[in-house]
Amino acid sequence: MSRKPKKGYFVRGQFVAEGSELDLQLKAEQKHFQENSKTELKRESTELQKLGESLLTLRAELVERLQLPDKLLDALEEARRITNFEGKRRQMQFIGKLMRGLDEETLTAVRDALDDQHQGSARESLALHEAEQWRDDLIERDDALQRWLDQHPGTDSQQLRALIRQARKDRQPNQDEISRGLVPRHGRAYREIFQMVKEQLQHE
Repeated sequence: MSRKPKKGYFVRGQFVAEGSELDLQLKAEQKHFQENSKTELKRESTELQKLGESLLTLRAELVERLQLPDKLLDALEEARRITNFEGKRRQMQFIGKLMRGLDEETLTAVRDALDDQHQGSARESLALHEAEQWRDDLIERDDALQRWLDQHPGTDSQQLRALIRQARKDRQPNQDEISRGLVPRHGRAYREIFQMVKEQLQHE
């Protein structure tokens, strides 16, 4: 009587019997691979949905430069109009789905555009901070004016001197304000110094 053949399959020319140690090991590896693939797909899907949400904050001229598909542009426009939370959530999922249809080159261009916008905002914040610092120094410190003029010789020094004098005068509190502990006032000259300094820094 012939022996009943074992159930199994071949892997790279090797017979693997069902229920054997090797069979269990291979199945465990396959399950692990499938779970990892699912996790990776979910992570990628979430990342693309967030990228789609970021597109809503991108400036119009940067969006135009990307030349995105009309369907995605329409979906983004619709998302801006939706105020209902659940409706917005569903729309963002739809945008995430459309984002998955973009090629890698377009996705890279989207990330680059978002980086450009972020860096531009950071540069603007830095420039404003620098202008504020110079304004305060010019009003507070006598030597600041010469330092400024050395670094920015194109400045109208006469106008700046007059504004500094006025700003110092404006900020002198009267006796009543001192007794009430009020902070120094900032008049028009204070704002004009800031504007003058900011414009000079931007044009260099």
